Amino acid sequence: MAGARSLERRAVTGVAARRSRAWTAALALALILALAASLFIGANPVAPADILAAVGGNGSDEARFVVWDQRVPRLAAGVLVGLALGLSGALIQAFTRNPLADPGILGVNAGAGFAVALGIAFFGITEPSGYVWLACIGALVVTTVVYALGSSARGPVDPIRLTLAGVAVGAVLSGLTTGLTLTHPDAFDRMRGWNAGSLLERGPEVLASTAPLLGFGVVLALAVAPTLNSVALGADVARSHGVRLARVQIAAVAAVTLLAGAATAIAGPIAFVGLMIPHVVRWAVGTDQRRIFAVSMLAGPSLVVLADIVGRVAAPGEMPAGIVTAFVGAPVLIALVRRRGASTL
Repeated sequence: MAGARSLERRAVTGVAARRSRAWTAALALALILALAASLFIGANPVAPADILAAVGGNGSDEARFVVWDQRVPRLAAGVLVGLALGLSGALIQAFTRNPLADPGILGVNAGAGFAVALGIAFFGITEPSGYVWLACIGALVVTTVVYALGSSARGPVDPIRLTLAGVAVGAVLSGLTTGLTLTHPDAFDRMRGWNAGSLLERGPEVLASTAPLLGFGVVLALAVAPTLNSVALGADVARSHGVRLARVQIAAVAAVTLLAGAATAIAGPIAFVGLMIPHVVRWAVGTDQRRIFAVSMLAGPSLVVLADIVGRVAAPGEMPAGIVTAFVGAPVLIALVRRRGASTL
């Protein structure tokens, strides 16, 4: 009997592993196709032959401008933002053991938005390269405050208390940001595109300034991934496995802040990516956090890049990627959570 059960478990494990590999390969292929499509599809029609020539450094001046000054920076921004949001969403859901959590739950988006509104309204900052540092500083400061409010002197931070503190602080800052933008018309006008989640005008200076933060966040997230399988079973089980909860919690909060803060700094608050991607990946590859984190780094960029492509051609004027992800994310997430086990951590 025991041998039969062992064989059955091995068979189930083998099927799950094959399914995981198939989904990983499919998502990798989807990302490659999305990257290629992002170069060839846009509001400014350019012949495919001219695009290929421009990629090789030849072609007309117009084709080289479209490829290297417009589409490649947007493509790079979409990849970085998608990777950061997908990974941070998987991390915050595993850390809080809440399948409805997303990176904004720690006040990251609200802190970044409030700092950008302050900079526009009172310091006259008008360029995206200036928004980046304001958004990052705002995200880091607010997340530090939220962590302090959610911490207890008696031991590691309580994920429920941390969530409540993040929601409360985020609501206050969102209200203050709305007040600033309404009382300062210039701030309102300049924040419209950023608030909608746009990848326009995200040049090399914007990406270069956020890449180190994002890279450090990826390293931290991947470092804590193996311990989160134990954390998902409860604090007592994690301690019995030798997990140092306080250290893991600090690293997880820091990683979410760096990843989501960098993504928000680049493109503004893009909804549903950090919430939806971990659900899709968890349904596809199972509940091993290491696998979820790795595949989320493929699925997130695919979604954001595809949303940006759709936004380029969906309307006479371009539609920001953040609006497209909201349209796509809501029905997909509803369909997923209606599936048995789709939202199980």
